[in-house]
Amino acid sequence: MPELKKTLTLPQTDFPMKANLPQNEPVRLKKWADEKLYEQIRESRKGSPRYLLHDGPPYANGPIHLGHALNKCLKDFVVKTRTMAGFDAPYVPGFDCHGLPIEIKVDEQFGRKKLEMSSVDFLTACRAYAQKYIDLQTSQFIRLGVFGRWERPYSTMSREYEAKTLEIFYRFFEQDFVYKGLKPVYWCIHDRTALADAEIEYEMHTSPSIYVKYEMVKDPYNADLTRYGWLANYRVFTIIWTTTPWTLPASLAVAFHPELDYVALKQDSNVYIVADALAASVREACKLQDAKEIARFKGSTLEGATFQHPFLDRSILGVLADYVTTDQGTGAVHTAPAHGADDFYTGAKYGLDQTCNVDNAGRLRNGLPEYEGLTVFKANEPIINLLQTRGALMGHDAIYHSYPHCWRCHNPVIFRATEQWFIEIDKKVGNTTFRQLALDEIRNSIKWDPAWGEERIANMIETRPDWCISRQRIWGVPIAVFLCNQCHTPLKDKAIYQSIVSLFEKEGIAAWHTHEAEQLLPSATKCAKCSNTDFRKEMDILDVWFDSGVSWHAVMEAEPDIAPPADLYFEGGDQYRGWFHTSLLTSVGVGTDHKAPYTMVGTPGWTLDEQGRAMSKSLGNGVDPVDIADRMGAEIVRLWVASVDFREDVAASENLMLRVADNYKKLRNTFRFLLGNLHGFNPAEHALPYEDLLPLDQYMLARTRELIEKISGTDGGTDGKGGSNNGGWYGAFEFHRVYHAINEFCIVDLSALYLDLLKDRMYTFAPTSIARRSAQTVIYKITEALVRLVAPILSFTADEVWSYLPANANRAASVHLTHFPTPDEVAPATPAILADWQKLLQVRDEALKALEADRKAGRIGKALEAKVEIHPTADLEPTLHQFKSSLKELFNVSQVEVKENTANGTIQAITLPADGTKCERCWNYYADNCPDHVQPFGPWPKVCGRCAVALEQMGYDR
Repeated sequence: MPELKKTLTLPQTDFPMKANLPQNEPVRLKKWADEKLYEQIRESRKGSPRYLLHDGPPYANGPIHLGHALNKCLKDFVVKTRTMAGFDAPYVPGFDCHGLPIEIKVDEQFGRKKLEMSSVDFLTACRAYAQKYIDLQTSQFIRLGVFGRWERPYSTMSREYEAKTLEIFYRFFEQDFVYKGLKPVYWCIHDRTALADAEIEYEMHTSPSIYVKYEMVKDPYNADLTRYGWLANYRVFTIIWTTTPWTLPASLAVAFHPELDYVALKQDSNVYIVADALAASVREACKLQDAKEIARFKGSTLEGATFQHPFLDRSILGVLADYVTTDQGTGAVHTAPAHGADDFYTGAKYGLDQTCNVDNAGRLRNGLPEYEGLTVFKANEPIINLLQTRGALMGHDAIYHSYPHCWRCHNPVIFRATEQWFIEIDKKVGNTTFRQLALDEIRNSIKWDPAWGEERIANMIETRPDWCISRQRIWGVPIAVFLCNQCHTPLKDKAIYQSIVSLFEKEGIAAWHTHEAEQLLPSATKCAKCSNTDFRKEMDILDVWFDSGVSWHAVMEAEPDIAPPADLYFEGGDQYRGWFHTSLLTSVGVGTDHKAPYTMVGTPGWTLDEQGRAMSKSLGNGVDPVDIADRMGAEIVRLWVASVDFREDVAASENLMLRVADNYKKLRNTFRFLLGNLHGFNPAEHALPYEDLLPLDQYMLARTRELIEKISGTDGGTDGKGGSNNGGWYGAFEFHRVYHAINEFCIVDLSALYLDLLKDRMYTFAPTSIARRSAQTVIYKITEALVRLVAPILSFTADEVWSYLPANANRAASVHLTHFPTPDEVAPATPAILADWQKLLQVRDEALKALEADRKAGRIGKALEAKVEIHPTADLEPTLHQFKSSLKELFNVSQVEVKENTANGTIQAITLPADGTKCERCWNYYADNCPDHVQPFGPWPKVCGRCAVALEQMGYDR
């Protein structure tokens, strides 16, 4: 007798869709490249509404890290979701190439040989170094499945881009935004260059904390103060507090707040003047506990007083300043105009010398032998010793505090007054100012996600000083300005500077180093101020944030298809002071209509380990996305990115990646099962209309419709309107909600419920039966919709699934050429079905509880050995009778009977042994009086009527 179970109508068992992601993904990448899939996508969306995500350029200095992967995968999700929502969504990746890190690396590479290199050779070496990492990062981003114009990205070091950068600088220059002036700027003594605010990071640093007395040698002849006659009877001092003793050689004034109350504290024959609000802390720090208050007066009283420098033969002026606070210190602020912004402007107000005696390397010059030639931080100790020797040191401690550091080399920086090029932030533009224009755009024209981004960048713009755009380096776009050698006035001639832009387009930035000034200027060129004909070239370069900040012009305005404004700029939180900031300023300053270059800004959080620590080589807690792709598959990296709420800091580790990989296997196995059960199904021939589907199948399509509405919106985006108003979670960038919804749908709705219940139908029903075709119709519709929903995230897997779907003449070659499914193409809106099946599932829960209890008690084995009697509540009774034919399948038992409703308002499920005889093929029990009762079939003695029909269709004789 043949074994009956082998005659089951099984799905295809040799289905080829096995994972092997590390091996299979590169094959699919090659296929996409050979078929020019990205170009096909762009061609397929021609004429559709545009959606532009403009890429912020990662720095071309090393392989990518997990933060890069998070950033680029999220961008890829945005571009792919917008494309599948019906938009024309080009993606032009970019790379930031100029700047100090590359210059330092090339310095290290050549060592002393650099001294023998020409500037052009050095620039060539920098260019080669950057190109090496552009090529590497490109290959790594492609490996992660990121679509884009990778064969032609933009690069800030391309000749075209360099020329466009210079073009924007000239616009600022010609419109009088730009000036060269002496100002205190952040200065990195390690890299020997000025830094902008955007290049400063605050890290913890230990500084000396000292209190120093300045003796008053001449009062300000103010009646309120002179009447005390102190100078005739006592030695009078004020006390300053500082954490930068190295700035004391540059001390030229002591600042007091005009409205604060100050007190005179007498101890022995000395009087000390400090702010009243800080008197208690000063007494403690300076050991003045016995000092008694002998007078009280406003700070304005001290303007014009003269003090003696504590160790130099110099008079110190008493000045007034509103920035003096009572947060800490003494209320008397030592003022060094060369080493602080507030100090500088106070110095200008009172006509103080602003000369800086600290050189580019941070060494003190023109001072006393004790500190002459020492770098600033090394000079602290000898200066403190000098104060001690001179009797001026009142208190000495150390303070561990937040201090500005260079964002590149991470060394502490200083304030140093030098001549730099600046863009004026409060420049008048029409009836308003440059600063106010930028603030208006921030508040009125841009959506910020997360919303706190608006306040963050607005605060920065509101309080920022003029933009220092010059750097004392070589690897970057020169500030290509000619200066008069006699009066130092910059030459302003639009035609001349346009010729320089054209030169840069042909030769790049090297042209500024290979041509002398007289070769670049017409012979009759004269200085507008002094008529001199001798000019020199400015050799400082532009701030690299200026470079990247003009990408709206160099990239977007250069191509009509991607003209600004962009719909989205999307980068990390550091770009509020970086790329977001400078892009806004350059576009508002000299762009068309003074508008922002973007209408929305998105910001992901930082990547951390499971303990919440930043990833670093020293801790060994980093996760290499390329390594994960090579070992587990790029889909695991992409799925991890989708699993987290990017607006928060996100955790990653090997363990978390393994958990994501487990979830991926479940999703993949779901697709594998769905596809396997479509064996022998031709949608054009076998699909049933919705009204002919079984109730359970209609319910699953209703659940699928719900999923579509949540994920891609009410219209699926096929009309090009899949934006944030009706674009569902994808439209709102809620990728983590998509991840969790699809995960739950596959594991709960499909695997644990629908696909489990279908096994009887799929494995035992006649191949062409209405019930089996109903199930296959729904499986096909679910698979075809689900694969499109996951395509932006699981790009490799979705395209593979798409290739295994049953043949359809109208289907696009790749899932990435399709649109999201619309709810209506899956099922009509049927809220009543959803409501009814929620009730049925409630009853199922009770039935399963009863079955499990009987199984544990040993009264039944498998559920098919049981019959279930349901005593419903009154409100459930009509629904149970309406769907009575579906209950047997829903409970996965052989028989179900609906009895009278319960009087106590609760559902009661009673399990009993099934009636009748067991079919040896489907294992269901059938009562002897049932139409499908068990009887012999061919060599088999116990086959139900339903299985008999299936066996006949499969070619077996009765």
